Amino acid sequence: MSKRDYYEVLGVAKSATADEIKKAYRKLAIQYHPDKNPGDKEAEEKFKEAAEAYEVLSDSNKRARYDQFGHAGTQGAGGFGGGFGGGMSMEDIFAQFGDIFGGGFGGFGGGFGGGRRPQQVKGSNLRVRIKLNLEEMVSGTQKTIKVKRMKAAAGATSKTCPTCNGNGVQIKVMNTMFGQMQTQTECGTCHGLGKVADHIPAGANAQGLIKEDEEVAINIPAGAREGIQLSVRGKGNDAPFGGIPGDLLVVIEEEEHPEIKRENDNLHQEIYISFAEAALGTSKEISTVSGRVKIKIDAGTQSGKILRLAGKGLPSLEGYGKGDMFVHINVWTPQKLSPEQKAFFEKQIQDGEMQAEPSGKEKTFFDKVKDLFS
Repeated sequence: MSKRDYYEVLGVAKSATADEIKKAYRKLAIQYHPDKNPGDKEAEEKFKEAAEAYEVLSDSNKRARYDQFGHAGTQGAGGFGGGFGGGMSMEDIFAQFGDIFGGGFGGFGGGFGGGRRPQQVKGSNLRVRIKLNLEEMVSGTQKTIKVKRMKAAAGATSKTCPTCNGNGVQIKVMNTMFGQMQTQTECGTCHGLGKVADHIPAGANAQGLIKEDEEVAINIPAGAREGIQLSVRGKGNDAPFGGIPGDLLVVIEEEEHPEIKRENDNLHQEIYISFAEAALGTSKEISTVSGRVKIKIDAGTQSGKILRLAGKGLPSLEGYGKGDMFVHINVWTPQKLSPEQKAFFEKQIQDGEMQAEPSGKEKTFFDKVKDLFS
């Protein structure tokens, strides 16, 4: 089943401000909260759907990619907005977005009006660059790369913070002229995590993390192109004490093709033919991103003619078909002639043959440019 538009999910306009998006999400999250709808699978799915939409639209960079490319720009290797059903639990949603609910909303299974949940830290993101050739951009591919990431060291353990008893906050009571006032502050010992290190193995840092190499498989969708950023969820640095791992951000770079140039979804290629081939017509085999094809060149072809091969370009990120390939024909003028060739052409000129006699139907440069975009 296709995904609904994220703006439609939250019930906001595409011009909505960050505050409007936050308020809309909070309203839906309260409406479909599992504590209010126990055992209701439909409400749970709507709760997850709203959280997925908020994850993208609340982040300016992700929102810009979504506005430009739609859901296609959020996919690939578990990309951002890739779906909470594919690895993000209800507990993860509360940990990542719990701040928008306020102190009285409570956690998953905690009921309304519950106490403060210990803060769950997310590990830092990692960024890598991957180069793709045109063939890989057209068809999509899978790349396996080695990444150095911080991971929880084997044998590392944690314990409940003795200062806050795992609550992540310290409660202070002050006597004032109006009576006693209670305030909550982040625990200075565990910094809101509710846990502190217990055993740290050799080689690990103070948070029980150690840097290790890991091979990560990255699925790159068809149509990926220069500058697109994909996200592999959970393959960034681990967070301390069982927090949420960061993401691996994959930036696509394009390798230059020796013969073919890209213009958005369309491709361009130049070929050269001789005077004789232009006059008599011929056929040529050329390279495309999907293999070699043979094209027919009509007799009387003029230099600068452009042939259009429909559907031989890159697939659209929006899923609206493919671009085209444009083959630019150049008639090659020989720079050196044999005596026999020179005599032949001189005779043609003397006899008034092979003169430049445009019919008036030839297309100008501007006509050709117009045709490319029509």
